[in-house]
Amino acid sequence: MLVFESRIESLPRVSTGKVRDIYAVGEEHLLLVTSDRLSAFDVVLPDPIPGKGIVLNALSIFWFQRLAAFASNQLTGIDPESVVANEAERAQVRGRSLVVRRLRPLPVEAVVRGYLAGSGWKDYQRDGAICGVTLPVGLTLAARLPEPIFTPATKAPAGDHDENIDFASCERVLGAARAAAVRALSLTLYRQAATYAETRGIVIADTKFEFGLDARGELVWIDEALTPDSSRFWPAADYRPGTSPPSYDKQYVRDYLETLDWNKSAPGPRLPASVIQQTAAKYRSAYTALTGLPAPTDDC
Repeated sequence: MLVFESRIESLPRVSTGKVRDIYAVGEEHLLLVTSDRLSAFDVVLPDPIPGKGIVLNALSIFWFQRLAAFASNQLTGIDPESVVANEAERAQVRGRSLVVRRLRPLPVEAVVRGYLAGSGWKDYQRDGAICGVTLPVGLTLAARLPEPIFTPATKAPAGDHDENIDFASCERVLGAARAAAVRALSLTLYRQAATYAETRGIVIADTKFEFGLDARGELVWIDEALTPDSSRFWPAADYRPGTSPPSYDKQYVRDYLETLDWNKSAPGPRLPASVIQQTAAKYRSAYTALTGLPAPTDDC
């Protein structure tokens, strides 16, 4: 079933993000429902992508579990269907939801880049640097960076644009010690994931992590984990520096939107059926390529 926006009447709604609807489950837990909404350029588009939320949810679980030795995460193991009231609500959460620990999210997105793409490529062309990190002269589009770099961004409300910031600004927001810890953990997670993905024929060009704090002030990995919504996945066999590689992520939609006369502000434009279908296929392919398993459905 398509879920553009969930309607869980038996639980208090906490917030609605670009992709996830969040509900309170008592005082200590939250229900995260991953919808089929798609955001591009920080705008939620009007057309859902069939099966998208289920794929994102399953892939997040895969990565949270695979990298559990390196970072504490939000998972609780509680069955989402057990916290809602009836079959109509169970159908909405089935296969696309997590019951997670209630934590205090940090107000910074932890972006790690291993390759030169997206806004990072534009910044490099203009400044020779990304978020204050100076890079070697003469790099081309999609070039592999000498080392992965941490390039944080502010977290904007739905409909607003995130903004890249330098590390000094990140320190002012989080404090020096916590900013350093977030950077170190983000780079560790990226390197571990990228090394594994290479064995599956996938290049992780960049990705976004989010973290929260538990009651002891310890960092916990939250939100989503290395999905096509939060990462650029390129097939290694087709990777060529100097060109924009084909991707398993929503870059396909961004490329389509760049052909339109649209100012990248809400409301977003409608997507043709062919773009919707191809995007859904790319998300399924990303899951299968990374896990070696068939893409999940709402029967899972």
